[in-house]
Amino acid sequence: MSVRSSYEAGVPCWVDLSSPDVQASVTFYGEIFGWRAEMADDPAAGGYGQFVHNGKKVAGVGPIMGEGMPPVWNVYVATDDAAATADRVKNAGGSVVVEPMRIFDEGTMAVFQGGDGSFFSVWQAGNHRGAELVNEPGSFCWNELVTRDPQAAARFYTTVFGWTPKPTEMDGMTYTEWLADDKSIAGMIEMSPNYPEGTPSHWATYFAVADLDATMARAQSLGATVLIDSMDSPPGRFGMILDPQGAALSLIQLTETA
Repeated sequence: MSVRSSYEAGVPCWVDLSSPDVQASVTFYGEIFGWRAEMADDPAAGGYGQFVHNGKKVAGVGPIMGEGMPPVWNVYVATDDAAATADRVKNAGGSVVVEPMRIFDEGTMAVFQGGDGSFFSVWQAGNHRGAELVNEPGSFCWNELVTRDPQAAARFYTTVFGWTPKPTEMDGMTYTEWLADDKSIAGMIEMSPNYPEGTPSHWATYFAVADLDATMARAQSLGATVLIDSMDSPPGRFGMILDPQGAALSLIQLTETA
């Protein structure tokens, strides 16, 4: 389903960008995805805004909040109880980075670090239910854990969200799908030696595009750096870029929309 009004607990439901230059990011993503930014007027929102595509909320954007934090696309997993999730994180060997906090009447968020070192967020919906459009060009379509310790990650995320790992051997490597209620909701792959030394385990976001080559070329013309050139995968051709502000994201031209 592409148009969404709710998410089951344990399913990635939202992504947002932490940027060192929000206006520059708004301009860049407006150019490559056709997004329009709706920025919150309330100073208490901390400069946060939402990207809208075809009248639907698809992602968020805001300034980097912590000193020394890198530009990054953040992944949020839906939860019915952020506080209970925080307890499971602690019991599973993870840590709470931001305690559950209510965001106006929109919902409750929290930020955690997993047992493999990866950071992720959860969202307990209020008025804001999550992305209203997914799996179509101009929206996110997949989230993937790139980890240095797949075994630790499997133990941690299974305990916290009840996910079931489904590993598959592909071209000499193991790719793991995370299943929730027998539905594939995210992926996991062990970090390859091609990543720069010291790159931590992290969640990566894929955005669907109608024309991968054209989008990659447009992104480059606007100052993005290509990290992975266009290559084939079972869901479709994809590439990875570093946006002009330094945040990594993947672009994919899906063979079939979900």
